[in-house]
Amino acid sequence: MTLVLRRYRWSDREAVWDLHRTCLSQVGITMGDGVYYDDDIPRINEVYLADRGEFLVGEVEGAGIVAMGGLRRVDDDCAELCRLRVRPDFQRRGFGTLVIDALEEAARRLGYSRLRGDTTLRQGAALELYRKYGWREVRREDRGGLVVVYGEKPLTPQPSSQLTH
Repeated sequence: MTLVLRRYRWSDREAVWDLHRTCLSQVGITMGDGVYYDDDIPRINEVYLADRGEFLVGEVEGAGIVAMGGLRRVDDDCAELCRLRVRPDFQRRGFGTLVIDALEEAARRLGYSRLRGDTTLRQGAALELYRKYGWREVRREDRGGLVVVYGEKPLTPQPSSQLTH
């Protein structure tokens, strides 16, 4: 089974909404809990793509969009990794890793030197994936009865390609 990553298109809007809601409900995050928010989903072009960011979707033939993730500008040096989602029946296949790899590469290409992000203690797979990628926890916050874990990671510069003569 192959995941094909590509940039978000407006026609992906409904599939992205569905994936977002499905993944959050899987871990018990619901509207009005103080953690759930979705005001960026209808504005992906504005919030991510038009402001030195990125938003990727991952498709599997016959299944449609099963993964996604965004990169949102915080300031000139830092971007936030957000909306990392993999449909529950497609988890544990390395798709989250593929999305993170692509977003980290995009962050370097866009000139960021640091990434930050957050997740909840309920999202164990996300915590595990971030730790695997060298993120360090910077703080925790109780919000709506959920513990939100904030992390960050310095980005190493991409190796310069050697010039050939």
